[in-house]
Amino acid sequence: MIQLQSRLTVADNSGARQVQCIRILNKGKSKTARPGDLITVAVKQARPHKKIQKKDVCVGIVVRTCKEVVRNNGFKLGFGDNACILVNSKTDKTPVGTRLSGPIAVRELRKAKAMKCILLSKQDM
Repeated sequence: MIQLQSRLTVADNSGARQVQCIRILNKGKSKTARPGDLITVAVKQARPHKKIQKKDVCVGIVVRTCKEVVRNNGFKLGFGDNACILVNSKTDKTPVGTRLSGPIAVRELRKAKAMKCILLSKQDM
C-alpha cells in the first residue's frame, strides 16, 4: 500500500525516475492507495532534458505495489516494487509518457477508467 511520503518508481518515459507521494486523491480520509488510485506526487529524481523535471508536482496513477492486493475472485496480486505512471490531470487520465515499462494491474486500471494507460502497456496482468 502506498502512504504519504512513500517513494515510487515511475513506469513510463515521461522523464521522472523516482517520485514521492504527497497526497491521495478521491479516497476521502483513506491513508493508503492501491493499484488504480490517483495520487499527487513530487518528482525527486528526473532524467535530464525531458518534459518532467525535478521538483515538479504531478498527478499519477498507482500501477504496482509490493503489498498483495486480493481481487474479488480470491486471486492475490503482488509485484516487486511500488510504481506509478504520470497523467495529465485528475479528470483527463491521459499518460504523459508514450511507453510503459513492466507489468501493470490491468483490471484495477480498467475499474479506475484509465483506458489509455492500459492501451500503452505491453503485458496483461
